[in-house]
Amino acid sequence: MTVAEIQVDQRVIGIDSRRFASVEKALVELITNSDDSYARLEKAGASVTGRIRVGYERHHAGAVLMVSDQAEGMSFEQAGRILSYGGAHSPLARGEGAGRGYFGRGLKQAIFGLGHGWIETIQNGRFTRIDVFRGENGGYLYDDDGADRRAFPADYARLGIPAGDIDAGADGTDGAAGNGTRVTIVVDNPHVTITQHSTLLQSLSDNIYLRDVLDRREVELVHGRPGAEDYGSENIRFHEPPASVLLGPDQPGSFSLDGEEFPFTVTLKRARDVELTLKGDERTAGLVVESGMAVLDCQLFEYENQVGTEYLFGTVRCPALTEMLGRGKAIISDEREGLNLKDPFVAAFSRAVSRMIAGPVQAEKEKLTHLERATTSGRTAEMIEHLLQHMSEAAVIDLGLETAPALRNGDGTAAAPPAALRFTTPFYYRPPGHPFHVALLLDPGQLPDAGTLTFELALPGSLRIDPTPAPVPVSALRDTRRIEWTMAGDRSGEHGEITVRAGDYWALCEIVIAEHASRRSTDQPPHHAIATDASAQQAAHREVHRPSRDHGVDLFTGYDFRTLHNSADRAVYSPAERKVIINTGAPTVQLYVDGRGRFRDSARLLLAELFLDVISDELARRRVEQHGHAGDLKAFQAAKRDIIRRYGSDIHRTFLG
Repeated sequence: MTVAEIQVDQRVIGIDSRRFASVEKALVELITNSDDSYARLEKAGASVTGRIRVGYERHHAGAVLMVSDQAEGMSFEQAGRILSYGGAHSPLARGEGAGRGYFGRGLKQAIFGLGHGWIETIQNGRFTRIDVFRGENGGYLYDDDGADRRAFPADYARLGIPAGDIDAGADGTDGAAGNGTRVTIVVDNPHVTITQHSTLLQSLSDNIYLRDVLDRREVELVHGRPGAEDYGSENIRFHEPPASVLLGPDQPGSFSLDGEEFPFTVTLKRARDVELTLKGDERTAGLVVESGMAVLDCQLFEYENQVGTEYLFGTVRCPALTEMLGRGKAIISDEREGLNLKDPFVAAFSRAVSRMIAGPVQAEKEKLTHLERATTSGRTAEMIEHLLQHMSEAAVIDLGLETAPALRNGDGTAAAPPAALRFTTPFYYRPPGHPFHVALLLDPGQLPDAGTLTFELALPGSLRIDPTPAPVPVSALRDTRRIEWTMAGDRSGEHGEITVRAGDYWALCEIVIAEHASRRSTDQPPHHAIATDASAQQAAHREVHRPSRDHGVDLFTGYDFRTLHNSADRAVYSPAERKVIINTGAPTVQLYVDGRGRFRDSARLLLAELFLDVISDELARRRVEQHGHAGDLKAFQAAKRDIIRRYGSDIHRTFLG
């Protein structure tokens, strides 16, 4: 067994992995890596299956991602080299027109940004596995077992690679076993959003960086575990909306720079009666900029964010963009998130494309109208306390909101609030038969003095915990900062949860026992280690605080019937009390409240409407503020519609019994 430090600047890995800590970004990187591998085989004249299988096993506090292909595979030496690659080794940096643009660092970003993982690959009958993880001192490490070994039938079956005649030679003759690679990532970083599988399917289908990959490859999303209720699979495909062609298809254009002419083509369409997504990697509005096999950006150049472009989409193809990148031109932004419009070449390209689309955009400005829509819904009287606790946890776990009181640094910037309760990791993904430690960190000074630390265990009989957690008065904790248990599971596929509460504070962790879990994942350090030198501290200081989804403070602690001395508001949220206040002074409410301030049974539908409206208002407000869009009415309305669609029917069904 060989454990070594990855030979890339450790600070660069740390900063990059936090920047790209996203399930969607990680999967895009791995899918495009597989696409590149198939493309190299095709360039060499080999026939390929083009299959890319994406596995997504979702849990409450973590997830497991797997991306498999039947492409080149890697030798033991190749697999080791990819962990030390940097910018000069990227296909895009070499001007080959392939890849997404992470400049040879995407694989490490994907793994370290989400948690830990491993690479399994077969080439010419030889099997290699490399575990990638963080050491106890925060270093970025890998374990390659010291050598490869012969690939066995079980390896081919597990990785989904045709076994053929395993004993056939490596000369490519008929019947020889296939090659391929699978990358597995365990998401145990509590700051990463665990996406619903339906949302993930949609975001991958619409992702601009996968737009052309999905056309030429067979990409499948498999979710859940075999035998589980949520197990299933769907093809990932981009479904272009019904549209009218305004320019093209592939209408030719060109621009000049330094006496040289560069061609490009434009296809511009207008969606018919379909709202397009205007921002982000999943935007469906805008011109997708392609060069060779690479997608570099999606935008509308000089008409970005202007009225008249909301329903416009299409493609711009310019082969010279990757050629310029190969020459060392800075055509990609520093954050590697699109074209660098300050570069003279990109600026000339942008002006030329803008001139071509100016006429259609102006025509749209003259005829486009907007329809704003909003809907409301709600929950039921006898389930109010359960509803409030459920929505408090949903605010943190599902929506990723920061519910703790805001803190500020000395310079006025937002600071991460200290956690009163949290587990060292929210997601323990461990092999059967190997005991491991589960540790709870706590700050008794923040907990209510008269409160009690309680534990809710949802563990199968085969998952043992020692000692068994028992309620503890907060006053008895004194200076206790850590509580630790030893756990062990016997059967692969078993999972359980531990929830800890004290007053309004809570924390949770999830345990999954899996046959092929890494034994190197125990005792991982926190994902955001403290920077130790000035440059790293400055980089960390610039990062936006990302809330944790595995612990929090109840956002909705109760409700009250109270006269608000106005008749306009039927119900409001009180931030100071963290309560929903129902206004008994509102005429509509008074119809259903008796002299003791109680709602009659006939008011259940009204209660559902009031609670949903107040809760969705507060969650939407916090969501847009957290994403830097405070005061943006359109963003608020979109967030509120999304929350109502997500929780509205459940709230109504609960209030209706």
